[in-house]
Amino acid sequence: MLDAESFFEMAHVSRETMERLSVYESLLRKWQDSINLVSKSTLGDVWRRHFWDSAQLLDLSSDKHLKWADFGSGAGFPGLVLAILARDRVGFQMNLVESDQRKSVFLREVIRETGALARVYTSRIEAPETIAAIGHCDALSARACAPLVRLLGWAEPYFGPETEAFFLKGTHADEELTLARKSWTFRVTSYPSQADPEGCVLKVEQLARV
Repeated sequence: MLDAESFFEMAHVSRETMERLSVYESLLRKWQDSINLVSKSTLGDVWRRHFWDSAQLLDLSSDKHLKWADFGSGAGFPGLVLAILARDRVGFQMNLVESDQRKSVFLREVIRETGALARVYTSRIEAPETIAAIGHCDALSARACAPLVRLLGWAEPYFGPETEAFFLKGTHADEELTLARKSWTFRVTSYPSQADPEGCVLKVEQLARV
């Protein structure tokens, strides 16, 4: 269990940033009553299951990661948390891609209330117009969005020579990697999740089709 104060101490963020995250949490709980944003069973441990799970990606990235795309953003995890945490990073921009209209409205409300450096695309990740609008990114992220082999297919048009992708995965990560390697070549580094003892973060680089 992780409460807001413990998150504040672990994340080493400013009080102002913590206030923005607290606004986000309040909006999440308010909108959850009408939109199924996250599993209700996780709300009692929201700071660990959602906010810390998302925040850990910032420690794995670098200051050169300014242009991000977050796939299947849903309630905003991890992309919107990263956009709030990186608000003082000059040139930072998070592109949230979410096809569900109601969830997109929620994301825009959180952005408006927190001043997060993010924009929302209510469209599919693989749509040509989405790809054209966003283009190559420095970093990509996704959580509970799709199996790795499908994620890589979606990610390819957004990949440049230096792009790094951060995918939050669970207990089947090794199986997903084995399947993905049948269609793709890539360099991967696996980091134990700081929020889920059975999870990991896969950092994917140098993506190319077999």
